[in-house]
Amino acid sequence: MDLYQLAKNRYSCRSFSGREVEEEVLERLLEIQRLAPTAHNKQSQRVYVLRGEKAQEIIGKATRCLFGAKLFLVMCYDRDDCWVRKYDGALGGPMDAVIAGSYLELAIAASGLGTCWVGAFDPAKLREAMQLPDNHIPVAIFPVGYPAGDAEPSLSHSDREPLNHTVIRCD
Repeated sequence: MDLYQLAKNRYSCRSFSGREVEEEVLERLLEIQRLAPTAHNKQSQRVYVLRGEKAQEIIGKATRCLFGAKLFLVMCYDRDDCWVRKYDGALGGPMDAVIAGSYLELAIAASGLGTCWVGAFDPAKLREAMQLPDNHIPVAIFPVGYPAGDAEPSLSHSDREPLNHTVIRCD
């Protein structure tokens, strides 16, 4: 499948089967996110891997968006190890985490797995439940698994604004 088809066909999966994600598949996903470009190549993204019932308990303290997954990848950035833009002090870490998360999301879909980018979580509760160091800032949670038989895109999945709404040409 080419990138266009992959981007078009992937959807936010909110229902997972009980099938466990194989370790070699997980390692490939983690390797692909590692290849994502980052600001000044600082690679400030930090991915936490949580599996099983304990993972559901931990993630469940910060969000209801579990969807029956037994594997969760929590994308963070290291505030102490990211590029800082000299003009205004903006941190590159959030961008690093979002780019790596986008690579991860596409890699998950290309592997026949499903995920949903979860931004609806309480960062303080997640930080406490995971015992994150102060400098690791959570950006997204990815529940990962094989889609359940009844999993399907939401009704609004294909609703997209026209290009002239999202693209501003300056030429």
